[in-house]
Amino acid sequence: MYEPIRTKSVHSTTMAGTPSDFPHRSREEELDIQLAAHLAALLAVTDELRAAAPSADLDAAALRLAQQVTRLRGGRTPVRSTLAADPAGPPLAAVHERAHALAGRALLVAASRADTAAAILAAQRMDAHAAALAEKELSTAG
Repeated sequence: MYEPIRTKSVHSTTMAGTPSDFPHRSREEELDIQLAAHLAALLAVTDELRAAAPSADLDAAALRLAQQVTRLRGGRTPVRSTLAADPAGPPLAAVHERAHALAGRALLVAASRADTAAAILAAQRMDAHAAALAEKELSTAG
């Protein structure tokens, strides 16, 4: 009923008939790239929080995040933000919400990649930002 396909797929070879020459990445490499990107974004938000409300916990978290990003990027250190505290910037609760969401994304990728160290770090950051949000809610309610 259906006619069989007579030509080769355009996706398997180039016009000259040779295999395609562009590089392909494995699933693990793609997950490494995604995880490094999510952790780097979380590091940027952490640096933003450190500028607005410095604390030893945020300093330690930023250091651990930078180490993980460096590991995932094969030794290349992440670019760090040198923001000064901006009083007209978003409220700290909004920044904590953004950080919580980024940590959640990093946790999902770390879990699918089976990267225990990154998953633990992401889960700890999620907990820390959730606690900061709960503290903000309690202080505004009371």
